[in-house]
Amino acid sequence: MNIVFRVDSSTQIGAGHVMRCITLANELKQKGFSVVFICGDLIGNLISIIKFPVFRLPKNNNFHSDNLYLNSLGSSQEQDAKQSIKVIPKNIDLIVIDNYALDDIWHQKLRKFAQKIMVIDDLADKQFDCDILLNQNLGIQKNNYKNKVSESCKLLLGCDYALLRKEFSELREKAFIKRKNTKTIKNILISMGGSDVKNITYEILQHLGDEYNIVVVLGKESPHNNLIINYAENKNIEVIVNANNMAELMLNADLSIGASGSTNWERLCLGLPSLVLTIAENQKVFSKNLDKLGLIRLVGDYSDKNSIGRINEKISLITDLSNWSNRCFNSCNGEGVIKVAEVIITSLTIKD
Repeated sequence: MNIVFRVDSSTQIGAGHVMRCITLANELKQKGFSVVFICGDLIGNLISIIKFPVFRLPKNNNFHSDNLYLNSLGSSQEQDAKQSIKVIPKNIDLIVIDNYALDDIWHQKLRKFAQKIMVIDDLADKQFDCDILLNQNLGIQKNNYKNKVSESCKLLLGCDYALLRKEFSELREKAFIKRKNTKTIKNILISMGGSDVKNITYEILQHLGDEYNIVVVLGKESPHNNLIINYAENKNIEVIVNANNMAELMLNADLSIGASGSTNWERLCLGLPSLVLTIAENQKVFSKNLDKLGLIRLVGDYSDKNSIGRINEKISLITDLSNWSNRCFNSCNGEGVIKVAEVIITSLTIKD
């Protein structure tokens, strides 16, 4: 069977969408699927890390929209659909779309080119013409998609369907043993996403005490890498650019300070207590839900300098590491990608 992923990454969009699509693509490849990607050739993209054939869509430098997501797409939906149709291979069984800018307008134009359409979403803010919809955020409910999808659409909602790489579930047992014996915070992991255009990492480092061993993870496309690397010299700070062992780094950490987004589920899977900042408007609702459930401690939005300034104080007040870890472990088991792949196989096997 043949699957196409339509997903973008860029300095503006970040890495999360393409990373979770790669995770699902790898699982489907293991089950015998043939996979290709269609990606916009955007500034700061991560196309180079996709180990599948990629069709690149040219960016329209003259395009501008007041809609944030269309602006990050670099074209109108109609233009993007037209370009995608030009490159999409024949005999496609499933198109997987992970892009906030594309809704039922795009879906309907691509309908006749695939047996089924699947959408990966976080916002529940538009109309969808799809057969499967995945929203892995905790607290999302069917009612959020009322009148936004057809009655026949299969909804995959919540952490049970989180698209995590297998190394996270494989390290859960080790993490469980480690967390039970962790009483104090010595090792801190800082990860503000693939681009960190606002240089939030540097702001955080200014407010952390010298008593911690700190590991900072940066993306290759982050514009402030040299500044942070120079700052880390002669300090208890290790800087890693383009880490390929995030599960291991999370296992070794006692606390994470990071951006909200898809990486929340990685931390939860490994029982890693986390202080979290939102870096985009669409992260605020589900981040507040995680905070209310005691799964993260929400520092606030990245723009709140006062909250960042109190990070060291927030760390000193943490006294419930073991209980906090247990709540995290119970919320996400890391088997979501297997479940999603099974749903896809069943959907494509059953003919309408």
